Amino acid sequence: MSREIDEKDPRFKVANREALIGVGLVIFNFLWWYGFAYGLGSRPVEEYTYVLGMPAWFFYSCVVGFIVMAVLVAVVVKSFFKDVPFDDPEPDKAGKEGAEEDAE
Repeated sequence: MSREIDEKDPRFKVANREALIGVGLVIFNFLWWYGFAYGLGSRPVEEYTYVLGMPAWFFYSCVVGFIVMAVLVAVVVKSFFKDVPFDDPEPDKAGKEGAEEDAE
């Protein structure tokens, strides 16, 4: 029941590419969050500006960051990701037909 893994299978190339895109999105999300949270949040509390009752650093890092990432992930998935079947590719039909003719 053991199956050989064919590393030349094009599904591995697609999966690797999509994983790298996912890592890139995570890095972008972290840089966005860190930049706004520590960039705007490192000032004294008395100097904070507020957006919708929240400190600007929190609003831009968490609220706007979530919206930006949700839109960005949706666009990336629609544009760059492929639908890949998980089942094994079908054996060559010509080889199958030849075996059936031999059986007759």
